[in-house]
Amino acid sequence: MDDVEKAGVGRNQAPGEGQDRSRPVLELRGIVKRFPGVLANDHISLKLYPGEILALLGENGAGKTTLMNILYGLLPPDEGTVMVRGEPVRFSSPADAIEKGIGMVHQHFMLVPVMTVAENVMLGEEKVHHRFFLDRAGVSEAIRKISERYGLAVDPQAYVQDLPVGIQQRVEIIKLLYRQADILILDEPTAALTPQEVHELFGILKGLAAAGHSLIFITHKLKEALELADRIVVLRRGQVVGETEAARADEATLARMMVGRDVELVVQKPVARPGEPVLTVEDLWVEGEHGEPAVRGVSLEVRSGEIVGIAGVQGNGQTEFMEALVGLRPSRAGRVMLLGRPVTGLSPRQVLEAGVGYIPEDRQRDGLILPFAIEDNLVLDTYYHPPLSRRGWLDRRAIRQRAEKLAQAFDIRTASLGLPVRTLSGGNQQKVIVARELSRSIRLILALQPTRGLDVGSIEYIHQRIVEAREAGAGVLFVSTELDEILALSDRIVVFYRGRIVGTLEAAAADREQLGLLMAGATGTGGVAA
Repeated sequence: MDDVEKAGVGRNQAPGEGQDRSRPVLELRGIVKRFPGVLANDHISLKLYPGEILALLGENGAGKTTLMNILYGLLPPDEGTVMVRGEPVRFSSPADAIEKGIGMVHQHFMLVPVMTVAENVMLGEEKVHHRFFLDRAGVSEAIRKISERYGLAVDPQAYVQDLPVGIQQRVEIIKLLYRQADILILDEPTAALTPQEVHELFGILKGLAAAGHSLIFITHKLKEALELADRIVVLRRGQVVGETEAARADEATLARMMVGRDVELVVQKPVARPGEPVLTVEDLWVEGEHGEPAVRGVSLEVRSGEIVGIAGVQGNGQTEFMEALVGLRPSRAGRVMLLGRPVTGLSPRQVLEAGVGYIPEDRQRDGLILPFAIEDNLVLDTYYHPPLSRRGWLDRRAIRQRAEKLAQAFDIRTASLGLPVRTLSGGNQQKVIVARELSRSIRLILALQPTRGLDVGSIEYIHQRIVEAREAGAGVLFVSTELDEILALSDRIVVFYRGRIVGTLEAAAADREQLGLLMAGATGTGGVAA
């Protein structure tokens, strides 16, 4: 059997043909993993059956990533056994896992943008003909066979950098099927997709399961777990705390298992009473990383006492727009007014001093100094003001007192405020940023992906704080790729596509399908935005 014929076929037979669905294809028995001072996995056991989609839920720090890294050969377990098709295995690298039919689609795609689909698929398993030449034609034919079999329509000759995010994800899945993986791990696979792309992806994943492949679906989105999975396993503090069939579960029950308490899943906020404009943007143009226009003539207004959400697939100019507003990126043309005063061209410190709170997109790269203590990160934009600083000297006692107040007020959980901020979970790191920015006297909040990667408990907390700031009279402008968050938190919604605003809607009258079409470039008049 040649490579083309083998493409997409399971380890021993075509998936779904005569497999015993009563026996697990994968089993974890008593997995333990320790790090200094942390028990990441505490005797975790779970099973995965042929043709099953298993959702893995848990808070940040619950142990999901560690467990999947063990399963994919990136970490060895300290105790316990991994069983694949009834046989114990021990992986020392991802290559060992792939050899046993286990593949993983990471949240951040592992693709080379300047290569074609076929070149990405064969990377690491290059086939040659006539001794010296890559067999691109043979690999392209294998990709076409996989695409036809599983509904993964992809052009093998297309360059990855020219493909939408949803198609790039298909390439990642094809890579695994080409390597004959029949156990697929998907880590937050819908993070950057439109609702239409999510719908298409779920159809593909259900088709893979129907063909006999087994899937582990890691997500923090309760609705998606309920829609896609057959079974759901919930981790908390390194242990399995619940397991249920998806058909018998609901969001409230899952959230309670994840967090250990009841969670308010609906954003509770009074009716908005907008006041005067706090931010006015007029015909703003901003360059991207390579000199091309990333923001093209955007104009909008944010008033006090309202929350404006910016929806859009990531990479359509939202990040560059917000960075320009806060002074991190120069604008090519246009004007930005804060409380009626021009702030275009001011430095980030000057913008913050003018009454802006900024929550960046990447908390670890742009929001925190990871080696610094938690208490120092809590005063990064106020340390030079009395009483934290006197005559150029830091007052360590005043800094510690302020940090203690903020940690208590914003529920930052740590053994010591003197520890490096990198020791905190993702949710607590985000709380440090929110505490720092919202504890100042601010009139405008600029927030980029304020709850990205957070569990339901941390999301609930961040939302409450943003609503409190709005009720105190601040204007809020935030970016999110999560439509549920956009719809729940916003008073008004603007949609970005290719650096332009293609739609503005009242949140109360908007729906997911309408927003999804706008995010894909539909203008609402039957056309597509340029």
